[in-house]
Amino acid sequence: MKSNIPTRVRIVDVGPRDGLQNEKQPVPAAVKIALVQHLQDAGLKEIEVTSYVSPKWVPQMADNHQVMAGIARQAGVRYSVLTPNLKGWEAAVLDKPDEIVVFGAASEAFSQKNINCSIAESIERFAPVVQAALAAGVAVRGAMSCTVGCPYEGEIAPERVEYLAGLMRGIGVERVDVADTIGVGTPLKVQRAIAATARHFAIDDISGHFHDTYGQALANTLAALELGVWNYQSSIAGLGGCPYAKGATGNVATEDLVYLLHGMGIDTGINLDKLVDAGAYISDYLGRKPQSRVAVALLNKRAG
Repeated sequence: MKSNIPTRVRIVDVGPRDGLQNEKQPVPAAVKIALVQHLQDAGLKEIEVTSYVSPKWVPQMADNHQVMAGIARQAGVRYSVLTPNLKGWEAAVLDKPDEIVVFGAASEAFSQKNINCSIAESIERFAPVVQAALAAGVAVRGAMSCTVGCPYEGEIAPERVEYLAGLMRGIGVERVDVADTIGVGTPLKVQRAIAATARHFAIDDISGHFHDTYGQALANTLAALELGVWNYQSSIAGLGGCPYAKGATGNVATEDLVYLLHGMGIDTGINLDKLVDAGAYISDYLGRKPQSRVAVALLNKRAG
């Protein structure tokens, strides 16, 4: 049986941005900077550091300039930031990110409730942001949310994902994330969403971003691996709740993802022990246990 499963995987840790943005307690810039340092010490080559949204909406990211100025950049590491609009891009470019992230939903209802406009309008608004970034030599990634399910519309048809991917390709986005934002996806649904995306983007330019709300993230990762997807996003210690599912976990934990990949003989370039240290560092600061099953098991083993 010929396998499409890749021999190596590249992980973007979104903990510093996507993970921390939902935290109610303020996290000081120094802690965020130290978290980025821990992640790159563990071998991560891509880190989503912060976002340039209005502090009125996301107060946790108001220290974006301070954090970007404070990180000790390493050669070969890509530092990405979320830019919601042209104003966000103008603020971000001062901090010299390697990549910006623009976003859109595969659900019309989610788009309307989240940013008060249609999918097509939301992507059109990003066109000048993408053009400005590419002209400045900054890479552009497109985050496609709600690709398998939406809190308002329920199940999302693959045709909607294909439509969104086409719009993103049309404005010049270079690579995209197929995100199961509320974690309702199961393997075949995820494969259909990836196949729909692959009509506009090469498999090398597609990444999986699976939330673990219903405990399906690792199964969905395996389903994506079978299609040859070798880029994934995860969050250290499972940071980042899901605002639409009370008490549910959000992002799949980087520790759990790395344990799965290493167990399959897939190279990530990441040191699992140092990764667990990174998760323990931020979890200790937040005053709780890591949301990673692997981290808890390994920390218990160390303590034993």
